[in-house]
Amino acid sequence: MATADTDTASLEQYRGRADFRQESIALIVAEWNADINARMYSSALRVLQAHGVKDIDRILVPGAYELPFAAQKMAYDVYSAIICFGTLIKGETRHDEYIATAVASGLMEVSLKHDKPVIFGVLTVNNREQALARTGGSVGDKGAEAAVSALKLLELARTYTGKYNPDGMVDAFYTDED
Repeated sequence: MATADTDTASLEQYRGRADFRQESIALIVAEWNADINARMYSSALRVLQAHGVKDIDRILVPGAYELPFAAQKMAYDVYSAIICFGTLIKGETRHDEYIATAVASGLMEVSLKHDKPVIFGVLTVNNREQALARTGGSVGDKGAEAAVSALKLLELARTYTGKYNPDGMVDAFYTDED
């Protein structure tokens, strides 16, 4: 029996009380494996809209490898959070491993550099059936989970910095003379 701490289904539902009507969220979607990524996008969109997010933009990129570049560009914009969707299906070579490592590292760097949530919604699976099982099938809904992750991190940022506004934050370590 799963507990509240281990119940992965709870990752698909936001249970906080924050108001997200003023937030702006970019959903960056890879065109490679488009049907699978569209399922994650649709789930994320449903969750975000259900929690009051009105300003949601979809940005398309060719493949998963291009997600960090697009996230970097969107991070300079007004977005409060960025969610990236892609699907890497293992083939006969280790190509998927190299792409997955590069994408994960790149998205993490963007998140830390811009001090805003950049969510890794990239499936790394052995086959198409596994991807479908993770996009609303028997193994969960990774699109909904990614949206909930973004909402939870926005709430976390508000808790510790007031209204999430990285442009209005003061850097205590530097003066105007630096």
